[in-house]
Amino acid sequence: MSANSGAYLKKQAYGKTKVRLTKVIRHTKNWHDVIELTAQVLLDGKFETSYTEADNSVVVPTDTVKNTIYVLAKKSNQVQTIERFGYEIGQHFINRYSHVDDVYIKLIQHRWTRVEIDGQLHPHSFLRDGDETRRVELTVSRNGKVSIESRLKDLLVLKSTGSSFTNFHRCEYTTLQDATDRIFSTSVDAKWTYNLDKSKIEEIPFDEIAEGVREITLSTFATDNSASVQATMYKMGEKVLASFEDVSEISYALPNKHYFSVNLKPFNLPNEGKDMDIFQPVSDPSGYITATIARR
Repeated sequence: MSANSGAYLKKQAYGKTKVRLTKVIRHTKNWHDVIELTAQVLLDGKFETSYTEADNSVVVPTDTVKNTIYVLAKKSNQVQTIERFGYEIGQHFINRYSHVDDVYIKLIQHRWTRVEIDGQLHPHSFLRDGDETRRVELTVSRNGKVSIESRLKDLLVLKSTGSSFTNFHRCEYTTLQDATDRIFSTSVDAKWTYNLDKSKIEEIPFDEIAEGVREITLSTFATDNSASVQATMYKMGEKVLASFEDVSEISYALPNKHYFSVNLKPFNLPNEGKDMDIFQPVSDPSGYITATIARR
């Protein structure tokens, strides 16, 4: 490239994405756990000449990145805790390649739930329990800095009462009517970060926190007499911070999945007020409410 071109490489990252991995953890001959992940690992560092001078000598092949993920999964006893496994991946690339300065890791854990037969959990049979996923994004840097953002995504929930929306701001463009009782449905997207200055990575109970965020989110959704999505999501965040001191902040994104009553008057059938029980799910447009709840 000409030195006088006026262009420069501002930033780069490369690696492997959509690496699919399943590990069977055999606690005993018959009692197993199954962990299924989708991984993305990107490398940053002293790779400029591979772009500007076609110098491949600095390039760790993306196929090597893929193979490394499988090898580390084979050797690791931390795969079931994706935050710890992701940290292991990052540390490996920093330690193995002197020209790698930062590693960006994304892991998605797909939900396999143990099958229950006659009230007993089966030791090695599982079902795909919806589209809900547990996720993590990490940055592991040569200077010792680590950032971790855990995530719960695509947890689809609905309750048929216990939700209202009234007394909202009105102007000349408002047509929405007060709803004193309505269906409340959303697909939960929750992300939370950790105070890594106070908490050592090996001491943070990542699995306990992930399960706790899920339980708090579900229980608050179910039991709160919701005045709005905003008010309910704030209560969720408050409870998470009160329950887990390692969490520094949590963000929720809750799309409002609408269910509108169907007009059955042409068929002489009541479907209003206490008689309202037939609804039409409407995918879009939809409300989209976000909030980040942090410690003072």
